[in-house]
Formats: sequence, structure tokens, C-alpha cells
Amino acid sequence: MHFFSSSFKLGILGGGQLGKMLLYETRKWDIYTKIMDASDEAPCKIACNKFVKGSLLDFDAVYNFGKDVDVLTIEIENVNVDALEKLEHEGVKVYPPTKTLRTIQNKATQKLFYTDNEIPTSPFTRFAYTSEIEDSISNGGLKFPFVWKSAQFGYDGQGVKVVRKIEDLEGLPNVECIAENMVNFKNELAVIVVRNTQGEVKTYPVVEMEFHPEANQVEYVICPARVETSVSQKAMEVALKVSEHLAHVGLLAVELFQTQDDEILVNEVAPRPHNSGHYSIEASYTNQFEQHIRAILGLPLGKTDSKVAGVMVNLVGAEGHKGDVVYQNMESILEMDGVTPHIYGKKETRPFRKMGHVTIVDKDMKKAREIAQQVKETIKVISK
Repeated sequence: MHFFSSSFKLGILGGGQLGKMLLYETRKWDIYTKIMDASDEAPCKIACNKFVKGSLLDFDAVYNFGKDVDVLTIEIENVNVDALEKLEHEGVKVYPPTKTLRTIQNKATQKLFYTDNEIPTSPFTRFAYTSEIEDSISNGGLKFPFVWKSAQFGYDGQGVKVVRKIEDLEGLPNVECIAENMVNFKNELAVIVVRNTQGEVKTYPVVEMEFHPEANQVEYVICPARVETSVSQKAMEVALKVSEHLAHVGLLAVELFQTQDDEILVNEVAPRPHNSGHYSIEASYTNQFEQHIRAILGLPLGKTDSKVAGVMVNLVGAEGHKGDVVYQNMESILEMDGVTPHIYGKKETRPFRKMGHVTIVDKDMKKAREIAQQVKETIKVISK
């Protein structure tokens, strides 16, 4: 199959920033892309060959979109898997495979998958409805604090809540959910594993995530992680085990906890390019987006090593700002060494919305982390 400058068509479900960054790579190689998103304002719209407006959860929309593409991939998990199954059945190559997607798409199913395959993860209880949690607490089944997660459609700090007292359950949607034991962790780590259609597998270096205390969103992603070799070794092994049992194709981001006694537990996974891999655009030999394209097209995988240390800062909407976006002090961060901003192309900002990211690279990790701090304190995502 000739992919480059040919009639080959790659379909991508989802038109957000991950899709936009995938398109940098397809344009580099002149691969024809068709994208579907529900929004007319989708960041991908300007960079794909064909844009289709439609709901990713609508069976007919997804099915009709995928009928004339050769390979279909996703940049968000919340898609209609029934339609993908039918397409797969009719010969469209769908990556990640629908079997993988079904396992991952529902948080309860995902957690059961870990326990079934003896993959270390925090203990949890599954509930058909949030309303059942109160009974479980009152008859001593469930203890505070725990983490509530909706089984479906939760991402980026939505659909997740730390519950420390009964009042914290108020206002949560009454949906299928899980209650996970709180993990007293030392570090949050992530490993990106990539597998191509031939079964070739590679891992990226272990990264470390520093979190924003209130927003439940990552503030910094640091590569390589500042952990002992034995810990990163264990993290790699666990991530590879997850990947092997899921039999995914493409990228798989495995988010992990390092406990106080250096055990590694799987938090959750995403079968697509991921926030924890954005640093790779500037810091790696092969960035995660190019790697995902290589994997789903069955091309040889690229080198995953870093050339330099990388720190990534998420640009999220400032609190108290909603409306047309303004990136304040952009010139000031561009004056700093090794700083590259990425703006996603969302016109409207709102508090904590992901609007872009900034990568800081340096031979010296300490230096990169210091500059990242300056970037964080300097640039502000506000409204007009």
C-alpha cells in the first residue's frame, strides 16, 4: 500500500488538539486525511484534507464517515464503538482495534481488565449508579476518602472527584461509576508504549507528572522522570504488560502511581497520543504523533530516545476568564532559551480549559525545570 502522495485515505475521529498535532505529521508525509468532529471550530479543521461535521457518538455519523477510508483512528476514546465494529467487520482497518477500545472506554471494564490480568492497580468498587454509594458507606462497605470516577466519558479532570465526606457526593451525576481507594503516592508517572500492526513494540522513557493541587490537571510533565532506575524499570515492565494484554495498535499512554514503598500501580490508560507525550515534539528523535502514524500504517517504528531533557507546561485558561482568548506575555517566554509554545487553536477560553502547551528543552534537566517555572509564572491565558 502506498500511503504517500496517493489515493490512500486516513480517517481520524475527533478534531481537537491531538488530531491537529497528528496532522503536522500527515502533512509532512503528504498523507490524505479526513476528520470528523462535532464542532465547526475544531482545531483540526484548517489542516486536514476533508472535514466532516458530526457527532462521534452517533452510530450513523461514525459509520458513514468511516466507509470510504482505508485506516481509521481516534484522538479521543468517546466514540461510537458499535459503528467502528461494523466498519471493522466490513474490512476497514480500525486502530486501536474495537476490542481494545471496548475494554478501555469504560473505566469499570478497564479496572476489571487489570485485576483479571494480575496488573497492579488500586482496589475499587463498581456501582451501577452513584446513588448506591451512600448505602455502601452507611453499611460500612466503603470508607472515606475515595476517588469517584464516572465509568464513561470522563477525561481531563471531569468525571473524577475525590470524595472525603458524604457532602462531596452532592451534585455528581447518577451514572455507572467506580469508587477507587485513594493511593498515597510519591509520584505520578507515565509510560507511552507503541505497537505497530506487525507487533513491533517500543516504549518511550518514563515521564513524571507534577499536578496542580486544585484543578486535578497536570502542571508539568518532566522527561526523564526523576526516579531511581529500579522504579523506571518497574514502570516500563508494568506498562508493557498492559500493552501486551490489550493488544492495541498505535500509542498507548499508561498512567501510573509510584507508591510510598515504590510499588507501581496502574491508574488508567489512553489508546492514543497523550498529554504526557507532548514533550516529544521537541525532545525526542521521533515524536509521539509521528510514531502513532507509523504504528497504525504498519511502518517501522522510530527511535523513542530523547535528544535532550524536556519539560512540558500545560497552558490552561486562567480562573475568572471566559471568552475570546488572549495569550499574555508571549514575547517574554519566547525570549527564554529552548522554549517552544504550541497554541491549539481554540478561540474561546474558560477556566482550566486546555488551550495549548509550552515545551522547554535543555541538556540539563534542572535548568529546563527552572525555565519551565518561569514560563508558568509569566504566560497567562486570559480573555479580552
